Amino acid sequence: MDYSVQKPIWPGSSSFQPGDTPFGFFDNDAVFQQHADKFAKLAAQTLGYPIMDVELQDINFYTAFEAAIVEYSNQVNQVNIVNNLVNTLGIKTESAFLTDESFTGALVGNSFGYITKLSKAYGTEADSGGTLSWKTVRIDVEPGQQTYNLITAISKSLGLVLSSGSIEVKRVLHNPPPAIVRYFDPFVGTGLGSQQLLDAFDFGGFSPSVSFMMMPINADLFRLQAIEFNDMVRKSAYSFEILGNNKLRIFPIPSENFKLYIDYIVESERDITNFYSGSRYEYISDPSDIPYEYCTYCKINQPGKQWIKKYFLALCKETLGRILQKYSTVPIPGGEVTLDGAELRSEAKEEKDSLLEKLRDMLEKTLRVNQLENKGKESEEMNKMLSRVPLHIYIG
Repeated sequence: MDYSVQKPIWPGSSSFQPGDTPFGFFDNDAVFQQHADKFAKLAAQTLGYPIMDVELQDINFYTAFEAAIVEYSNQVNQVNIVNNLVNTLGIKTESAFLTDESFTGALVGNSFGYITKLSKAYGTEADSGGTLSWKTVRIDVEPGQQTYNLITAISKSLGLVLSSGSIEVKRVLHNPPPAIVRYFDPFVGTGLGSQQLLDAFDFGGFSPSVSFMMMPINADLFRLQAIEFNDMVRKSAYSFEILGNNKLRIFPIPSENFKLYIDYIVESERDITNFYSGSRYEYISDPSDIPYEYCTYCKINQPGKQWIKKYFLALCKETLGRILQKYSTVPIPGGEVTLDGAELRSEAKEEKDSLLEKLRDMLEKTLRVNQLENKGKESEEMNKMLSRVPLHIYIG
C-alpha cells in the first residue's frame, strides 16, 4: 500500500461551520466560531506545518477544541458543586431565580434552608416542631388495675393492628397535681402561718379573702418544695414504668376511674427520609442533579482561555500521536521512516496531567472555606501592621 497517497493531511486552512463538532455544545457561540479556525491553524503550525505534514484534518482540531472547553467546564463545575452543595440541596430544580434553569453563571449565596430542614429531626424528639408529629392516645384507667397494654390501646384508638415494638412512647401524662395549685387553700392565709401576723397587725378583722401578706419569693419556692417532698416521702408518688413487652405500669394503684393520656410516635414514620413534598427529581438531592451546564465560551476570561488553548494543543498532540503510532514505520524508496507516535502520546499525557493538576490546585483555592481561611490570615497580618502604627495623642 502506498501510504503517502492514502493518508489525509492538513490542507493549510479551514472554514468552520456549525455542526462540525461532535456535540455542537458551542457551535452557536460567535466567539467560538471565530476561534475555531484560529485554533486549528495554531495547532497545525505548532505540530510542524508547513515544514512537515500534519496527519490531521479540521474536524480533528474542532473536536479537540470542543473537548478542551468541556474539560475546563467540568473542572470548574465540580468545584462549584462542592462549594455550594449545602446551599443548593433541597432547592427546586425549576426555581425562578435560576437562569435558564441552570446554576452556571449564577451567584449562589449562603442558605440555611437545607440545614434547617435537617435540624427539624431534633425538634421531633424535643416536641418542638419537626417533621414528625407526636400522636396522643387515651387509656381508660380502672380501679385496682396497674398494667395496660400500649399496643392494644393504640391499635384500638387508630382502628388498625400495630406490631410489637412499632411505637415509641415519648411522654406519659401521669403526674400529681402541680404543687402551686395546692399552695393556697380556699381561704387566703390558711395554712401559710401568716394568719397570726395579720392578727398582730390588727388586720385580722378584715375579710381574709382580701388580706394579703407580702412574703419573699424564696418562701414560695421552699413551700413548693415542701409539698413535693411530702408527696414523695409520705405518699405513694405518681410514677410509671415502660415494660419491655410494650406494657405500661402506673403508680400508685388506681383507686378510681380516670383517663390517662400518652404521647407516642410510630417508628416507621420516623424512617421517612424524603422531607420535601413533590415528585422525585423536583428538588436537588445530590451532586448529580445540580443543574450546572458547560461554561459559555465567550464568557470565559483570558486565563481560562489560555488554559483551554494549552489543553487543546495537548489533545491535538495526543490524537496525532495515536495516528502515527498506528503506523510505527512508513516505507519509502530505499528504506523506511520511523514515526514518533509513542513519544507524542507520552508527551501529551504529561502535559494534560500537569494542566489538570494546576487547574485543580487553583480552583481548590477558590473554595469558600479556603477563602475564609485566607481572609482570616490577612486580617491577622493587618492587625500586626496596624499595631506598629503610632497613635496620635489629642490634647483638648
